[in-house]
Amino acid sequence: MAEESGKTKYFALMEMLRDEILSGRIKPGEKLPSENELAAEHHISRHTVRKALDILNQEGYINAVHGKGTFCSERMGHMRQSHNIGVITTYISDYIFPWLIQGMDKVFSANGYSIILKNTGNSRQMERICLEDILKKDIDGLIIEPSKSELLCKHTSLYEKMDSFGIPYVFIQGVYEQMAERPHILMDDCQGGYLVTKYLLSLGHRSLLGIFKADDRQGRERHKGYVKALQETGILYDPDRVIWFHTEDRGSKPFLMTVKLLDRHVPVDGIVCYNDQTAVKMIHTLKKRGIQVPGDISVTGYDNSSMSREEAFNLTTIAHPQEKLGEMAAELLLEQIHGVPETESHVQTLIEPELIVRGSCKAI
Repeated sequence: MAEESGKTKYFALMEMLRDEILSGRIKPGEKLPSENELAAEHHISRHTVRKALDILNQEGYINAVHGKGTFCSERMGHMRQSHNIGVITTYISDYIFPWLIQGMDKVFSANGYSIILKNTGNSRQMERICLEDILKKDIDGLIIEPSKSELLCKHTSLYEKMDSFGIPYVFIQGVYEQMAERPHILMDDCQGGYLVTKYLLSLGHRSLLGIFKADDRQGRERHKGYVKALQETGILYDPDRVIWFHTEDRGSKPFLMTVKLLDRHVPVDGIVCYNDQTAVKMIHTLKKRGIQVPGDISVTGYDNSSMSREEAFNLTTIAHPQEKLGEMAAELLLEQIHGVPETESHVQTLIEPELIVRGSCKAI
């Protein structure tokens, strides 16, 4: 390889290999020819080849693996703009999730991006699998709703890999404790739990039951608001009046334990439910036992889902922005992609809750 336009031989080789990598002709993970092969092909010394490879290695284009050779960095798969965005949520097809995703798609489509959508079923193992799969694809950024966000994340190495690839990501509706400083958009769930509990107390209810999810941040925060409202009213917090459940037993434990308490004639005049899904099933459970809502027991939900507005339930609940939250998450991620500093962000990252009063509660 002769010197071209005054460039040294090693620099000319470095530029040629870099162009091969950036064009995709040398693919991420692909092994490069050996130093001897490159020297012979371009009629230069191994020392010259080594200088070219050293520059590429320092700039992150290649990785040298001892005893195996030199490989194109996996990071290169994410260096070219793909206009694809990864979105990983706990669920997809029901409850608030279709509107959440619709909000994201609205913003991304308007900005020329497409969504690669995955869901975890709120399983940490599935989250790991989804992240591993999404990292094999060309994406410019990721929005993720963490699975069981109240537990410590066991696959932080995958998030570290995204950092090393330069892939920005935004957490929604929860964030792992180890990554609390990462960009995220959350509801003020403590205030939301406080508002529904305070409302029941303002109606004269004093024998409350709280039902909360133990393995995500929302459950923890809503419980904190519940406790705060009780304390403000001068009611002693009773842990036996709180039912904690996990993702795996969400369809049975809240209702089984409530029935057990009622069978023991524990007085209950109001139930603060973790979300609308729990509240709707609770109303069904109570009605099967001949207990009227709100005639005998008042019930509150959370999220203002479509089911909360059905005439049969008419739930008092907390507003959830749903589609708007999806739009906000997309806007925050686009800011990250375009390098907007956090201090200059125009996206609100903590959403204030709003109480929506309907017919599932009644004054005593």
